[in-house]
Amino acid sequence: MPRPATVRKPRPSSQARIAAILDAARQLLARHGMAGLSIYAMAELAGMPPSSVYHFFANVGAVLQALTADVHAAFRACLEAPVEHDALGDWRDLSRLVEERMLGVYAADSAARQLILAQHGLAEVTQADRLHDLELGRLMRDLFERHFPLPPLPEDLDVFALAMELGDRVYARSVQQYGDIVPRFAEEGRRVFDAYLALYLPPFLPKRPRPLD
Repeated sequence: MPRPATVRKPRPSSQARIAAILDAARQLLARHGMAGLSIYAMAELAGMPPSSVYHFFANVGAVLQALTADVHAAFRACLEAPVEHDALGDWRDLSRLVEERMLGVYAADSAARQLILAQHGLAEVTQADRLHDLELGRLMRDLFERHFPLPPLPEDLDVFALAMELGDRVYARSVQQYGDIVPRFAEEGRRVFDAYLALYLPPFLPKRPRPLD
């Protein structure tokens, strides 16, 4: 019986080069946006020949996909971080906490704003973002379920993933107009997120006596 294939991690030296390339890409995105991103610019900023960048990434799109995975890892950490159960009054408190954490990722990472919220028209990045959103939606549902007994939800769509996408639409408008998520639009994004969830979650959803393990 054939043994399942294993995915080998890059050697430490390769991991360091990949990290340097991705860091250079982040810096270029912060300074110049998508227009300033190229294999040669990343190589120069990372202090390596372009051939080294091509060794790990076939093109700029592959670099952006790797960055998108990094951004979503930060969002995933937001959902996996501890939540103080006793501090939750109702499900909106948990909703606000999650959105505040995710807004913190956007505030700290210009690459996150460029990749997820800016209008770049890159199909591979958009597709990767949507796939990651489905994963985040499932994690968010699990988080809510841990603290609140959820009512039956539709099986043909992911309510939590859609709530995130709708909130991101508002944040994207802010980035397009102001280059950042300004407080007024941050609040509107949170309102949109809550308003969509409120279509499926009752106003007074009882909190569990203790969170599920």
